[in-house]
Amino acid sequence: MANRIPVEHFKFPVEKIKAGYYSDAYFIRSQEILNGDNHHPRVLMQIFPRADVVVCGIEETISLIKQCAHHPENLVIHALHDGDEVKEWETVMTIEGDYADFAHLETIYLGIFSRQSRIATNVRKVVKAANGKPVLFFPARYDIYQTQESDGYAAMIGGITGFSTDANALAYGGKGLGTIPHALIASYKGDTVAATSAFDKYVDPKIARIALVDFDNDCVNTSLACARKLGKSLQGVRLDTSGSMVDKSLWEQIGTFKPTGVCKELVYNVRKALDAEGFNHVKIIASGGFDAERVAAFEEMGVPVDTYAVGSSFFDGNINFTADVVVVDGQECSKAGRRYNPNPRLELVD
Repeated sequence: MANRIPVEHFKFPVEKIKAGYYSDAYFIRSQEILNGDNHHPRVLMQIFPRADVVVCGIEETISLIKQCAHHPENLVIHALHDGDEVKEWETVMTIEGDYADFAHLETIYLGIFSRQSRIATNVRKVVKAANGKPVLFFPARYDIYQTQESDGYAAMIGGITGFSTDANALAYGGKGLGTIPHALIASYKGDTVAATSAFDKYVDPKIARIALVDFDNDCVNTSLACARKLGKSLQGVRLDTSGSMVDKSLWEQIGTFKPTGVCKELVYNVRKALDAEGFNHVKIIASGGFDAERVAAFEEMGVPVDTYAVGSSFFDGNINFTADVVVVDGQECSKAGRRYNPNPRLELVD
């Protein structure tokens, strides 16, 4: 039995949640009706996904219930664990008790499950496609900053250990990775070698020296220039060519393949050029528009990418969870089309 995360690990605006500030209004009205009518049947709420997913949000939901339900000591929770792979309609959690004690939480925990499971599922797909090569979690810029800590936790559950921000990396206990943005190169008047040399001079030596080499749309020559300047200190080059651009090294090869962005031919050109000058130690990091399908295609073709940096595709898709009351006072009772679906994999939560 895997250990649960301590309840106090997750921080909530408890009073606002209990007051219904984040809840769909009809849940708050349901509490008002039940309490006003002094009607308190014991219900079993069943939570399940609407697609096959890597479930994530279990631990945070347990903490939410224990901190923000009314009389949480009277509720019984059974649940799977974050990271479990589940099928559509499979029950991931049940909550049993007086519905008036936890009705206000449904909006919140369904949102937690939906977002975190979407990220964990997308991450797991990319990590599997990468065949053991490192995958970096770089989507922070594509959503509001308040989600970074929980997004990073979901990515860790999915199998990632490298993150772009400290907030993303919190659950893993690490620090944000990343080296040089295009803006730094622009600040050195477009001189990638100068920007990379300045990075090498002033940044903690423990941080990997990775040159971003597409600023001039000439990844081969820029990679070589950085490697010649930094020598053994240069650990890698990152290719980030826009999907609307064709790198200069490919201009003579156009005609038999789609040449835009970080295509396999560009990766081969950079690898061949680095190896030809003895820079075999320099790794290639590919970024820009990668998802599980594209990573899988690169791996199937044997493209010499060493690390994939993936961003917005981790937010793709529309994974939803649903909660239904399926048992009332010990008798099955649910809306048409739903039924009590016990799952022997669920564990009692202390």
